Amino acid sequence: MDPDSQILQVSDVVISRAGRDSGSLYYVKEVCPPFVLLVNGTNRPLEKPKKKKIRHIESVLHPETRVAAKLLAGDKVLNSELRKDLARLGQELQSHTLGGLQLGKR
Repeated sequence: MDPDSQILQVSDVVISRAGRDSGSLYYVKEVCPPFVLLVNGTNRPLEKPKKKKIRHIESVLHPETRVAAKLLAGDKVLNSELRKDLARLGQELQSHTLGGLQLGKR
């Protein structure tokens, strides 16, 4: 079993480190090793998640937000809630520059 899959869980915020979406923030919708399903509410809505290999993403944080709690519980989440929450988290990460993370366009 991949050790990365034990660390990642639904509702974690991750940043893409490979591909044309490199630098974008996503919520983890589902973990199915060696892949995860990622959503951001904009170009990857809940209805059409992005399938990405675990090795191509980096875990940023495990937020204690209402959106994260809804995702974890399996409750209905709106794409607009995802967009607003990720935008807020992205601004906080950039202002704190956690470990020199480079956030790109979403």
